[in-house]
This record gives sequence, C-alpha cells and structure tokens, in this order.
Amino acid sequence: MITDIWKSFRAMPLWVQIWVALILVPVNMASLCFVGQNWGAGIAVAAVGAMMLNLPIMLAERGLSKAMALPHVIIWGPLVVVVAWLLATGSSALDPAFAAYLGVLLVVNVISLAFDLRDTALWLKGDRAVAGKGPVKGR
Repeated sequence: MITDIWKSFRAMPLWVQIWVALILVPVNMASLCFVGQNWGAGIAVAAVGAMMLNLPIMLAERGLSKAMALPHVIIWGPLVVVVAWLLATGSSALDPAFAAYLGVLLVVNVISLAFDLRDTALWLKGDRAVAGKGPVKGR
C-alpha cells in the first residue's frame, strides 16, 4: 500500500512533487515549532490536521487524488482568515519570528487553496482519478 501511494506521488508532475515535498508540507509542519505562542496550538492543529486528514484518503484510494483538496478547503480556508486577521490586527503583539512564520504560512496556504478550490470543484464534478492509475469509472 505504501508503495502504491509512493508511485502515485511520483506520477504527479515534478513541480507538484517539489511544491508538496519542499514547500507545502514543511511550511505547515513548521507550525509545530510555535505551539507555545498565543494562537500557536490552534494554528498547528489546523495546519497539520488538514494534512493528516489526507492519510485516510490516500490509504483508501491507494494513491493521491483530488479528494485530498477537500480537507484543505474545509480547514485551511478558515485558517488563512484567522492568520490574515492576526497579522492585520495583532502583529505588534506577536513574537517577530512567529509573525514572520505566519506571513509565510499565509502565502503558502493561499497558493495551495487556489489549487485546492479547483481540485475540489473537479472532484465534485466527478473527477475521481488517482494519480498514476488513470481515471476511475463509476465512483
């Protein structure tokens, strides 16, 4: 099963693999470094939680699909609103390193949500393909 998921990941376009492995996952995982900050634990739960909800999807589908965008939209949508609000209203009270991190998190997750909104719409319209396995009929 892990091999199937890895093959599916490797079937994604190279830029997607780079985006996910070197930017998206590390930036969201870095939220764990700030759990002691005001709002830090909640931000970490949302940042990491949206990714963790993809594990059952990957396991069930034995690969990566557009269904993985759904947890991002549901959780990161509100997260980016909270982060933008924190930066707009409380940046002077935030630890400078945490504020800088929140700026990076905001940019990365807004970019991700642009892709995720498209993928969610396609999934809702019936695109159930799993990367590396071709279209899935009848789902």
